[in-house]
Amino acid sequence: MVTVFLLLGTNLGNRELFLQEAIMHIEQLVAPVTKASSVYETQSWGKTDQPDYLNRVITLQTNLTARHVLEKILAIELLMGRKREEKWGSRIIDIDILFYGDAVINEPGLIVPHPELHNRRFTLEPLAEIAPEFMHPLFTKNILTIKSELKDNLIVKKVYF
Repeated sequence: MVTVFLLLGTNLGNRELFLQEAIMHIEQLVAPVTKASSVYETQSWGKTDQPDYLNRVITLQTNLTARHVLEKILAIELLMGRKREEKWGSRIIDIDILFYGDAVINEPGLIVPHPELHNRRFTLEPLAEIAPEFMHPLFTKNILTIKSELKDNLIVKKVYF
């Protein structure tokens, strides 16, 4: 079994409901959630004129390959109505693979660890809450250390547990 870390994000419609719905689908189609961070509200990143996001990091244990996990989460995004119209555009749901155990994967359409996670407070805040000592396999630093070195000043606040 491999521990997989997923980042969930939404900034359209009933954001709380969409996070819950995404977790329900993940548990049905991928694996049960073993740990979940609090929910964090985050200013829009990349394209800053959009509604605020709700973000949450979850972990699960699975025997599925990273590619198979990716296929399942992309199917969940489609099922929930995700449309990819513009880079960093608003979305009903976004599900990213942050880590697949300690694997380093660089294949077309699949890069793990997530190549931007070390630059994003909206990822590192919930990740540090549930896995502060997890070692990033490329940087050989734990999540708490990476978060402490972060230059991103985006406002990220815990809204509920």
